[in-house]
Amino acid sequence: MQTYDFVIVGSGSAGSVVAERLSVNGRFSVLVLEAGGTDRRFYVQMPLGYGKTFFDPAVNWNYKAEPDPGLAGNADHWPRGKLLGGSSSINAMVWIRGNPADYDEWAAEGNPGWSFADLLPAFKAIEDNEAGADEWRGVGGPVHVTDCTRIVHPLSRRYIEAAEQAGLPFNPDFNGKKQEGAGIYQISTRNGRRMSAARAFLRPAMKRPNVRVETTALATRILFEGVRAVGVEYEQNGTTHRVRAGREVIVSAGSVAGPQLLQLSGVGPGNHLGGLGIEIIHANENVGRNLQDHVGINYTFKGRTATLNQILRPWWGKALVGAQYLLLRSGPLSMSMNSAGGFFRTDPALTRPNMQLYFQAFSTVIPKGGERPILTPDPWPGFSIGLSNCRPTSRGEIMIRSADPRDPPRIVPNAYGTEHDVAEMLAAVKFVRKIAAQPAMTEFIAEEVLPGPSIRSDEELIQDFRKRSGTVYHPVSTCRMGPNPAKAVVDPRLKVHGLHGLRVIDASIFPGNIAGNTNAPSIMVGWKGAELVLEDHR
Repeated sequence: MQTYDFVIVGSGSAGSVVAERLSVNGRFSVLVLEAGGTDRRFYVQMPLGYGKTFFDPAVNWNYKAEPDPGLAGNADHWPRGKLLGGSSSINAMVWIRGNPADYDEWAAEGNPGWSFADLLPAFKAIEDNEAGADEWRGVGGPVHVTDCTRIVHPLSRRYIEAAEQAGLPFNPDFNGKKQEGAGIYQISTRNGRRMSAARAFLRPAMKRPNVRVETTALATRILFEGVRAVGVEYEQNGTTHRVRAGREVIVSAGSVAGPQLLQLSGVGPGNHLGGLGIEIIHANENVGRNLQDHVGINYTFKGRTATLNQILRPWWGKALVGAQYLLLRSGPLSMSMNSAGGFFRTDPALTRPNMQLYFQAFSTVIPKGGERPILTPDPWPGFSIGLSNCRPTSRGEIMIRSADPRDPPRIVPNAYGTEHDVAEMLAAVKFVRKIAAQPAMTEFIAEEVLPGPSIRSDEELIQDFRKRSGTVYHPVSTCRMGPNPAKAVVDPRLKVHGLHGLRVIDASIFPGNIAGNTNAPSIMVGWKGAELVLEDHR
């Protein structure tokens, strides 16, 4: 077997960062195993093209969750990136760090080094913020963050005005001094192209002689000698390969594939693995459990004048924005579907926001098979105000179905599994309607399309959001970090409890979810995790 200092499983938001940081000094050899293929695809690089990748099996694992009672029995679609850059290559690119108090809670739970004050230098070092540097923001880092203030659709400003009329203050930077308020989202793009973790970190690392990246390489199990991880077995083009890790195996496969790989390797709930005939290397009931995810819903309206629908739907409009993108790398195709948004509290007694808003200057009520209909919206002027919960109390799990690594794991989200989450969402959807009822919006709105004005009572609103809600693609905590092996999978240095030579570095280690989109925090975990590895291998 060929030996590398570090074998990294997964090239996603965290794995790409780890590969770059561990290889930059030239001392260590690094192998990255990616089950998917290249990210050099037009619809991957074009920001609004991610509607085309939403169901594309060439770049997307297209997981399907189990039918969920909390979602009226619906089986939710769970897209996850299957290509270089992982989910950072198919996400909506909204750049949000999370609330500082979220990280302070991580540290307070016995994870030294993970408070917001500890992590702010990493966040700043990662960024090249177009808005400039200040106490909170960084410039010159690998990830270019675009300030969309000048280029968003004018309807976004009407939304912000309505939010202010509803009592939510304007916020110029959700990653600045405070998070609460309504404003324009910053996105991870550069010159009209997606700024994935692959583009920012992995592609530069791949130019180094000490880095090797293998695509279409499905990791099937971690190899152990006793309780020490010594390598990885993987399949590629029908052939099984084995590689050794001289120093560490690092699992950066994400919140779904990470616990799946650990369980396939004999690390996980003992009874479950034993029942599948898997030899138990180390029993830990937390592997795959403690699943947390943000759940969201859209309220959709018909406008009195044109929205982006009228430019993105007709053939001539497609030709126009297509030419604008190809020639200038600008226009609607260079942006995220979520142009504006915000954070608010459903209860004034709360110390920080517990809900996130998303504003979309187009609507997609009419479905289109095979893709998310972002590029073919409704034939009438429409827009949506969406929201998602930030810190749900419901917990789910991800467990392998069999010992076959090609068999997708069983995903049980358990959405709205607590009365707290139901009550919170009920208050939140009422606030969305409050925004829509403000003068800045009422003069523009012709009618509410979904759920529609007939849905009024608490019971009807709850039934509606159970039926129409779904994941907003932020699963975390399935290999959660903590000092107590009875409650966690990895310790504060991201080493797997009870084993040697094995770490998990990705969003699955979050002790709890954060308020906001999880890509920036996942990249931060990669940065922080690589620092910890380098400290241990000086």
